[in-house]
Amino acid sequence: MRHVISALVQNVPGVLSHISGMLASRGYNIDSLAVGETEDCKLSRMTFVVFGDENTVLQIRKQLEKIVTVVRVDEISREDHVERDLMLAKVSALREKRGEILELVNIFRAKIVDVNPDVLMIELSGQESKIEAFIDVLRPYGIIALVRTGVIAMVRGGE
Repeated sequence: MRHVISALVQNVPGVLSHISGMLASRGYNIDSLAVGETEDCKLSRMTFVVFGDENTVLQIRKQLEKIVTVVRVDEISREDHVERDLMLAKVSALREKRGEILELVNIFRAKIVDVNPDVLMIELSGQESKIEAFIDVLRPYGIIALVRTGVIAMVRGGE
């Protein structure tokens, strides 16, 4: 089962290395990881996507909560939440195929963020499934390079 876990951590050097190393040393695979500063510059939020049963997630939470620099751990996927992923892709866009690619960009509500004679750079944000579907339809045109942020998520409501 897929789980989204959020860890609020102190924004100090070495936290990412410490946490990812701890998870790896215990055999937990991180499918996605996004880290960024929060509204409080002293704190960062780490968002993990992991696959496993309830026991696996419980163990990951317990291990994270033992780390001194971890302030709070939440399993976001248990709550009503919003998830987003961001992708940038460079796609081969020769003149005869450019119109088709632009049509796909419009259908998926993506954006062209850079144009070259033979290459388009496309930005898309949305749910993981939307990003993956867009990548699948772009493949036949020739994806030159692709980068993704990983999932970020936030619980809905006032907290």
